[in-house]
Amino acid sequence: MPSVPVFDRIKDLLNTVGVQYDLKEHAPVFTSQAAADARGAKLEQGAKSLVLHVDKERYILAVISATKQADFHKLRDHLGVRKVRLATPEEVLKVTGCTIGSVPPFGNLLNLPTYVDPSLAMNEIIAFNPGSHTHSILMTYEDYADLVGPEVVAFAK
Repeated sequence: MPSVPVFDRIKDLLNTVGVQYDLKEHAPVFTSQAAADARGAKLEQGAKSLVLHVDKERYILAVISATKQADFHKLRDHLGVRKVRLATPEEVLKVTGCTIGSVPPFGNLLNLPTYVDPSLAMNEIIAFNPGSHTHSILMTYEDYADLVGPEVVAFAK
């Protein structure tokens, strides 16, 4: 893991490329609904980032609207792997430097292949925790997709 916190790397990236975003500071949030309430955003705008363990020691980032659940069978079939499971809290911290619930949808900054469900792309504005339970960033989905370059895959239940 790089020594610079992911929160700072995201802000640096957004500022360097000149992307418009709104940074909000709030009380610690640990659920998607609490995050949406703190942000003053709709729940479906929330980018839920799931670190997934696939096959042996490979990890990916699956990003989905906070109103949806992931279908691991769809991801498994798309990836052509035998097993997909949620990473443990310890694995998430080791792979991302973040705790569960604060992982941002920026797999490119975490060295993780990133897959986004179309449910998130239906929102003009998305919101996410940038490696912190006490901060949120709101930005356009278009800017997010341009910066991260995720593969769009339908994996919602």
